[in-house]
Amino acid sequence: MAILRKIKEKLKKIMQRKKKREIVKGLPRKIKGKEIPAAEKKEIFGQQETAIEKTKFYGVEAPRMPRAMPQELPEQYGQDKIVLQVRDPRWIHAYWETSGQTYERLKNELRDEFYRTKRLLRVYDVSQIIFDGKNAHRFFDIQINEGANNWYIDTAGAGRSWCVDLGLLLSDGRFIMIARSNRVCTPIEGPSWITDEEWMIPEDMFARLYGMGFGLGRSSPVGKAWQERIKRELFSGVLASPGISSVASPVKKIPGERKFWLMVNTELIVYGATEPDAKVYVQDKQINLRHDGTFTMRFALPNGKQVIPVKAISSDNKEERTITPIVTKETK
Repeated sequence: MAILRKIKEKLKKIMQRKKKREIVKGLPRKIKGKEIPAAEKKEIFGQQETAIEKTKFYGVEAPRMPRAMPQELPEQYGQDKIVLQVRDPRWIHAYWETSGQTYERLKNELRDEFYRTKRLLRVYDVSQIIFDGKNAHRFFDIQINEGANNWYIDTAGAGRSWCVDLGLLLSDGRFIMIARSNRVCTPIEGPSWITDEEWMIPEDMFARLYGMGFGLGRSSPVGKAWQERIKRELFSGVLASPGISSVASPVKKIPGERKFWLMVNTELIVYGATEPDAKVYVQDKQINLRHDGTFTMRFALPNGKQVIPVKAISSDNKEERTITPIVTKETK
C-alpha cells in the first residue's frame, strides 16, 4: 500500500509539471530588442483610443427602404389637343395628340369617305383680330403624314400672330376640325421700330442737363431764363421727334409769384395690318406698309372729335375695305 501511494504521488507531480509547461508555452514570449519610445507609444495608444471612442458613438444603421423609381410619362393622354409654340421670327412648332375614339367616330360618320381624306394642319394668320374661326387674314394648309405628331411650320413672316387647326380635308373641299391650338405671336426681325417714347425728366436732372452742364446754374439769371425757354420749347413740341407733333392743353397758371404748374399732352396711336401688297390710305393720304403688311400711325389728340378713316385696296383694285375710328376728347 505504501508503494502504491508513492507511485500515485510521483504521477501527480509529473502531471502538474506537464500542465505548467503547457501553460508556459501558451504565454507570449517577450521580443528582445529596443523598447518602443514613449512618444510612439502615446501615438499608438491615442489611435487605439480614438478607434475605441468611435465605436462608442457608432449606432446601428437603419435599414434603407427600397428606392421608388419615377413613373414614366405616358405616350398619350387620350385627348384631342394641339399645342403651338414659337421657335424664331419665321418658324413655329406644333405638336398634337388625337385619341383613337375620335378617329373611330369619324370612320363611322364618314364611312368610305374617311379613307379618301387628307390629314391637314390649317395655319391661320390672326394678327390683331379676335379670331372666331372664319375671320383670319389668310390661311394655308400643310398635309401631314398619318403617324406624325409634331411639325415645324415656316410662316414666311415675322411679327405676326398664328393659330393652327388639326383636321381632315374631304374630297369635296370641306374641312373637319379635330383640335384647335393656342395663339402665338412671332417676334419681329431686327430692332423695334418704336423709338419715340418720351420719358419724364425730374427737375434736378433737367437742371443738370439743360443748364449746369453749360455753366449756367439755377441761381444764375441767364441760366434760369435759358432753362425756362428750353422747357417751353420742349412742351410745345418744337424739340419733339421729327414727323410727330403734339397738341397740349393750355397751362393753368396761378397768378402771383408761385411756380407750381401742370401740363397734360395726349396722343393717339392707330395701328393695323393687311396684305403686304395692298394700298392703304389714312385720312385720304397713302401710307407705306412694312414688309409684313403692318402699319403704325401716331396722331396729336386735341379737344374735340377726331375722324380717322382707314381704307385698304387690294393690289388688283378689285377689293376694298374701310374702317373708320372716331375718337372724342374732352378736357376738364
